[in-house]
Amino acid sequence: MPGRVLITGAGGFLGRHCVSLLQSSGWDVHAVGRGGCPDAPSSVATYAVDLLQAGRASNLIECVQPTHLLHLAWITTPGVYWSSPANHAWKAASEELVEAFISQGGERAVFAGTCAEYDWTGDGTCHESTTPTNPATLYGRCKNELREAIETKATTAKLSWAWGRIFFLYGPGEPASKLIPAIARSLAQGFPAHCSSGEQKRDFIHVADAADLFVRLLDSSVQGPINVGTGESVAVRDIVDDLGWITGRHDLLRIGTRATASNEPPLLVADVARSRDELGWAPQIPLTQGLAEAVNEWRCPTARAA
Repeated sequence: MPGRVLITGAGGFLGRHCVSLLQSSGWDVHAVGRGGCPDAPSSVATYAVDLLQAGRASNLIECVQPTHLLHLAWITTPGVYWSSPANHAWKAASEELVEAFISQGGERAVFAGTCAEYDWTGDGTCHESTTPTNPATLYGRCKNELREAIETKATTAKLSWAWGRIFFLYGPGEPASKLIPAIARSLAQGFPAHCSSGEQKRDFIHVADAADLFVRLLDSSVQGPINVGTGESVAVRDIVDDLGWITGRHDLLRIGTRATASNEPPLLVADVARSRDELGWAPQIPLTQGLAEAVNEWRCPTARAA
């Protein structure tokens, strides 16, 4: 039976979708965000808390006394989060949160990790148990160090836990500067869309599918790292092409006018055997549908803030 869940990062891109699913699935949902959670259903208890302030995480746990924890909060600012010193602060705050959760008798915790924890110099297909962790960025290192710390704490405290390694999220509400909304906005509003050659292949997962996987994971006994992806790779150029055809403005695509970063691995795709076999989960939203949603978000220049 669902219990009382505290979800951090509840006002974020992924968190908003998780809150709705948790609420509709019968959980007693307590949602926290730095600026509150204004979009949360009225039946959801919300808290405006800055978890980076010392003691706030412990106070929150003491107040809510959750049986379950879904920890999504972290720095995610596009173009900043890869190397921001705030990654260290989020690691420390997350450890405080977990220690408080364990101390008050929490039963199960699920955390948002990242595919950036993996060694990207291999063949590009990432397996939870066989692909080494060797993060190339500060963001990936801090996430991986947190996972290692949680694994140690969980073993000692006999805490049930899981760690969802997210691949490439996209969907409604995605930050405007990310690849898909940036291209969709330019084309939908009649401006040239500049991008790299786009030969790199990535595993793109719709945010609603990712939220569904996290909610299922929370209500399961699956332990340790598990990939949050589709198991399918697609070239970035193919996504850009599709956006061109969906908008009817393929003529505005400027493929190859931007350089590809030298550290871009040619392939990153999730092995999804664990989510398929242990959770019975499969993605439900086809990429073409998700791309059409992205275009619809930007057809009106005032549809959302840039």
